[in-house]
Parts: sequence; C-alpha cells; structure tokens
Amino acid sequence: MKRSKRGMRVTTLFTDIGGVLLTNGWDHNSRRAAADQFQLDCAEMESLHHTAFDALERGKITLKQYLDLVVFHKKRPFTRARFERFMYAQSEALPEMLGYMARLKARHHLKIAVVSNEGRELNAHRIRKFKLDGFVDFFVSSCFVQIRKPEPSMFRLALDMSQADPGEVVYIENTPMFVKIAEDLGIRSILHSDYESTRAKLDSFGLRLD
Repeated sequence: MKRSKRGMRVTTLFTDIGGVLLTNGWDHNSRRAAADQFQLDCAEMESLHHTAFDALERGKITLKQYLDLVVFHKKRPFTRARFERFMYAQSEALPEMLGYMARLKARHHLKIAVVSNEGRELNAHRIRKFKLDGFVDFFVSSCFVQIRKPEPSMFRLALDMSQADPGEVVYIENTPMFVKIAEDLGIRSILHSDYESTRAKLDSFGLRLD
C-alpha cells in the first residue's frame, strides 16, 4: 500500500451511492417524472414527500407506508406495484465508477463502506440489482442505522465499523455539505463530479491502478 501525500496510508474508502456509483434513486427529477407519468399533482406530491422522506430514510416507515402518505392517500387509476416498478427503474449504474471501485479494492486491498441516505426497500433493490455487495464490505445505510447524513454520528459509526483511523479514510461524495462534515472529522474527502476528476484525486492519494 502506497503512502498518500499526507504521509498516512489509505486503507479504507467511504462512498455514497447516489451520484457516485449509481444515479440517484428517488430524487426530485424522478418524482417529477413520476408525476408526469402518472398524472399526479407534482406540487402536492413534493409537499407530502418532504413530510415523509426523513422517516422513510431512517427506516421508521416502510415504502408501503411512505407511498400511502405520498401517493395512495386517495384512489388512483394505477396499482401500487406499477408505481413501485417505476420507482425502481429510475436507478441506473454509473459503470465507470462501479468498475473502478472494484479494481481499486482488488489492487490496494481496501475496505470499502457505503455511507448513504436511502429507504430500506430501495437500498436493498439497488444493492441487489447492481451487485454492490460484490465489492462493498459493509453498508452504513440510514435505513439500517436510523441516523442520516448530515449527522456526524453517521460517519463516526462508519469509522467504528471499519476500525480505521480517520486519516486512513477517503470519502467520495457529491454533496458539498456532507464532504465538509466528513472533513471536520479528519476524513479526507473528494467532492465527486465525474470519474476522471475523482480518479485523479485518488491517484494523488497513492491509489493508482497502474
């Protein structure tokens, strides 16, 4: 294992899922598309979503309960199963990053942990469909641990589970606020925008593939 520029070897990567490994699972663009597809009142749906999503992502309510509150609080001309299929279909792979992370793990014998805010059913679907458990060692998902980013305890839990010193960890995230919180805990972080820039930054930390 090579030493990073700061002299401490990188043993562990923390990464978000949405916007880094996969597209976002159920963001405002997906909800707008759902409103168009199913002829829903988008403003009403957004208002109800913002009331319910925290409980969903903390694992306090199920997807069924969330949809009862946000979509099926009135009679609809479509089934719950059809709507759920649409939700799940919004997730797509970012193949360059998926392949890159798997190769990095093998090349540098890294531990990889997901630190992500997602509801249980969507999280399970994304892990299974895109085989994330093929290279991720453990998942600190908000629905499992009942805390959410931006709470610093989310990152402290990931550190406890990995048994890594913060200086040995690099975190890949596409939300600036979450990057700052991780950095405040001593975790070097990359504000992810694309594969090439993230790869260049990891190269500078000593995690080269060549």
